[in-house]
Amino acid sequence: MSNFLMLVHNENMKIYRRMRTWVMLGILAFMSIIIPYLFSGNGGGETTSFWEGAMLSVTFVSFLNTIFAVVIAADSVAGEFSWGTIKLLLIRPWTRSKILFSKYLSVLLFSILSTLTMILLALGTSYLLLSSTADVGMIPENMTPASYAVISWVFEYVDLFITIAIAFMVSTVFRSGALAIGLSLFILFTQGIFGMIFNPERYVWAKYILFTNMDLSQYMYGDGLGGMTLGFSMLILAVYYALFMGISWYVFNKRDVAA
Repeated sequence: MSNFLMLVHNENMKIYRRMRTWVMLGILAFMSIIIPYLFSGNGGGETTSFWEGAMLSVTFVSFLNTIFAVVIAADSVAGEFSWGTIKLLLIRPWTRSKILFSKYLSVLLFSILSTLTMILLALGTSYLLLSSTADVGMIPENMTPASYAVISWVFEYVDLFITIAIAFMVSTVFRSGALAIGLSLFILFTQGIFGMIFNPERYVWAKYILFTNMDLSQYMYGDGLGGMTLGFSMLILAVYYALFMGISWYVFNKRDVAA
């Protein structure tokens, strides 16, 4: 176990020793602070609830957070091939599965750190600058602002979690960081469009498409389109996630790096 933790530590060092990582975290921190500050201008601090300000800020910044996490995930495996260090990594006394899992775990740890940084700074700045008594719009009657915010952030992280899995799989299979970033961002920005085109109320089979299940916020006010439920979407996402991880592990373990 200690050997595996050393492997994870080594992968984290590769991430956090690079200047780009701290630049990305700095941008996330700056945007998470400046957006609530802008909301507080022109009297908005008295009429906007801090919960509403924090949720809007996180919604805006989460696009950047997804892009940055995808960059880290795409570079995790593909970067070893690009730099020519994959052979040095594989000759060490660890199995390929442990090496790949350590890389994936380090990517997940970065995504959790960046997400918590974004949420805590947005919430803290909103609490200081915005109202604690103003009403929060669009909240279901059976939920408090705090529970609504936490659930919506968990749903956003699930979206990020699946997007990272896609980027990691593409990076592992094709050894191309650019392709992993491009494909993941394509899915990120077009999932809403595909969701409208392949409407589950029009096509029954569309309920099983990844795009129509990634946005779990559709269940904040009840069941989704075509009778879809939160449990159904979670099951579909779990199947796709297992498929992505299975492909990644199979290809990485079978790949010939001797040439």
